[in-house]
Amino acid sequence: MGFTVPMARAGNGAEGRRTARTSAGGESLARAVIAESWLRSSAAGVSTDGALAPVELVSGDLKSVRAEHPLTHVFPLIDDAIGQAAVDCGAVLAVGDDRGRLLWVRGSREVLRKAETIHFMEGAAWDEATAGTNAPGTALHVGAPVQVLADEHFNPLVRGWNCVAAPIRDPGTGAALGVVDLTGGADVASPQTLAMMRAVARMAESELSRLTLAGAIGDLHAPAPGPHSPGLRLVGLGRSEASASVAGREHRLSRRHSEILVALAEHPRGLTADELEASAYAQPVTSSTLRAEMNRLRAILGPDVLDSRPYRLVPEVTSDWHAVTARLAAGGVRDAARAYRGPLLLGSESPAVVRIRESLHARVRAAVLASGLPDLMVSWTRAPWGEDDVEMWERQADVLKGDSALGRFAADRAERLNRELGA
Repeated sequence: MGFTVPMARAGNGAEGRRTARTSAGGESLARAVIAESWLRSSAAGVSTDGALAPVELVSGDLKSVRAEHPLTHVFPLIDDAIGQAAVDCGAVLAVGDDRGRLLWVRGSREVLRKAETIHFMEGAAWDEATAGTNAPGTALHVGAPVQVLADEHFNPLVRGWNCVAAPIRDPGTGAALGVVDLTGGADVASPQTLAMMRAVARMAESELSRLTLAGAIGDLHAPAPGPHSPGLRLVGLGRSEASASVAGREHRLSRRHSEILVALAEHPRGLTADELEASAYAQPVTSSTLRAEMNRLRAILGPDVLDSRPYRLVPEVTSDWHAVTARLAAGGVRDAARAYRGPLLLGSESPAVVRIRESLHARVRAAVLASGLPDLMVSWTRAPWGEDDVEMWERQADVLKGDSALGRFAADRAERLNRELGA
């Protein structure tokens, strides 16, 4: 299937005014994010025949997901800040989770009825792989505020609307908790709206940080702690230093402390000092060096988290790399690929980290290759760790060989990489 990515239209529907934003040299500034999104949407098999976004959450399920979601603590603040403004400009305010499912939708009765005709409603799934290019789904995918105007939407049924959205992140880990979106007519197409939604997202993150520090809410991602253990959650994928969350407090760790915790997380029964040194350190160290690091780490995390003789983690431990491993084991390739945010502790030479990093990366890559799912392969080759993956580009070209746009692009990229590598 060949297609042409449209220029921006700053208006509502076919009557909107075309406003292609350009640089001094005349090159479009807004098109890259939209063009990439259209490629991903096509690769994911999103229909261009006007299929509606599916409604995944209804009635009790929607209420349950809302009640348990971290953004339930800040939605009243978001609604108070811009809910009335949405009504005044004939727009819809929506807040969704990190999977692009709309949990709250607010607006005037008339506009809500109109939005329901395209299934822009509570419980509907607007992730990019399901609904194509749209502000909530694309903002979640790229991890940044996005404005999508009229004809830029992949689904023809949505091209009568303009929308702007910004991801809301966990202030501790940086992981996306969800997204806030404004969808409507010409008023939403302004650059000021993009700045406003970015500010609303930052306001929500500040409030989440305040509530967490005050102890009003716990870890935004970890399960509720048990009665005898505070629980420990580690996040290290796609970053050079990990973060640790315990008893509702998030701590950013040094590289060395990150490596020690990765090693201990892989050995719940504990490690002797010699074993921990060999596992966590790339070079030999003295026992006094390890003791000093463990004392610092205990001071950061609390006395009930780390035990000695042997060294071990006392609480139940969860981590983002364990979560990806579990999804792979359950056969959830798509969920695993979405949760995989990059190699573990980038740049670390710790033996434990290197072993886990290389094994997990290879397993996720193999699963994506074997899946034959074009959207997962497109996402992989757009990521820093996959942009030079010749085999992935070749597999992508093979799967998409019937698609004149995506297949040719993947084949050309694979051919160029092979030339550069002398293959």
